[in-house]
Amino acid sequence: MPWYEASCGDRLWYREQGHGPALVLVHGWCMSSEIWRFQLDRLSAGFRVIAPDLRGHGDSPLGSGECCIETLSDDIAALFNHLDLHGVILAGWSLGSLVAISALPLLEGRVDGLALICGTPRFTISADFSHGLARVETDGMALKVRRNLKRALEGFVARMFVPGELAGKGREDEIRTLLAALPVPETDVAIQSLASLVATDVRKQLPAINRPTLVISGECDPICPSPASSYMAERIPVCRHVIYAGCGHAPFLTHCEEVNACLADFSREVRVTYV
Repeated sequence: MPWYEASCGDRLWYREQGHGPALVLVHGWCMSSEIWRFQLDRLSAGFRVIAPDLRGHGDSPLGSGECCIETLSDDIAALFNHLDLHGVILAGWSLGSLVAISALPLLEGRVDGLALICGTPRFTISADFSHGLARVETDGMALKVRRNLKRALEGFVARMFVPGELAGKGREDEIRTLLAALPVPETDVAIQSLASLVATDVRKQLPAINRPTLVISGECDPICPSPASSYMAERIPVCRHVIYAGCGHAPFLTHCEEVNACLADFSREVRVTYV
């Protein structure tokens, strides 16, 4: 199994399949690299697909570092150094989008394009940002996690999809099996990462993103609402926004063929730009 060493000396785990241009996929809150199974299996024919387990998730131990956006971003930079990655499409989903944005300044010259899937620059609403969750809702999430993490995650996963979305795509059993097999992190990891998610605000960093960016969102996403993606797309200098109608928080699962094709096309477009 492939391991790499983070800057603090901790050993972290990642998956890798295929050959070709590198595509690094960063998962979301309380998930693991296995969530990218449809991308690992189906894009590896033309790409070197790399999916790390963020510290405290999947097969990566929490180690000595805190499970916060800053540490997770440093871990992604360490993975790039370990594999000597260049010319990469860096993609993040949900919390992973915040990690990707935060890691970008550490990866100067190594990333050719950025893909933000169902992301947000700020998870909670504020006086000047109305596209997040109310603080009372995130406080409720934390309370549920402390009471019973497994049950809290079952509720979170159920909320990711629009009613009828799974059945409508004809792969409900396959997706449910994948989700059921995801390892559950420790409660402390879930609380730490949720607290960091709530505290992080990368809005000021958006105009400084100096790589072509693909923003993907689900029209009916209740977790990171599509207007949050639109907010990012309007402020990132070179950006294209793709919205999947009738879709919730995980289009790369329910619309995997379309999203995979979109990522592949974006990679080709970026490579042409940089040639």
